[in-house]
Amino acid sequence: MKELPDRWRELGEFIREQRSSSRLSLRRLSELAGISNPYLSQIERGLRKPSAEILQQIAKALRISAETLYVRAGILDERDIDHDLEGEILRNGYLTEDQKQTLIKVYQSFRHENEDRMMSPVTSIDEPAATVSEEGREEPTAG
Repeated sequence: MKELPDRWRELGEFIREQRSSSRLSLRRLSELAGISNPYLSQIERGLRKPSAEILQQIAKALRISAETLYVRAGILDERDIDHDLEGEILRNGYLTEDQKQTLIKVYQSFRHENEDRMMSPVTSIDEPAATVSEEGREEPTAG
């Protein structure tokens, strides 16, 4: 387990990185999260230990999962999660809000549809992809 001052500093750095990638000023994030500008600044510098409620407000304003911040703060143990796809979609600067919400709805629909059965494992980028023959059969690519 990390020392607490290190944990708060790393949490603050993560929040700052997320804010920067979302192209939000410190003032704008503090407004969206409903917390004071100086308090948010102290959190980002690792000088304050934010409560779970404050982390939830920050996560909502950054459009990331509160769980991500809870894990980084040591409030929750890290689960074995592959990726925060919804968060990545929400942070994408090339999509409109309508496009983001549509992608998330499609993703959630597929997840719900497949939740009762195991899907094939994710393959590595280095593994050769399968090709489809002219007859429509999937065949492994020679490699």
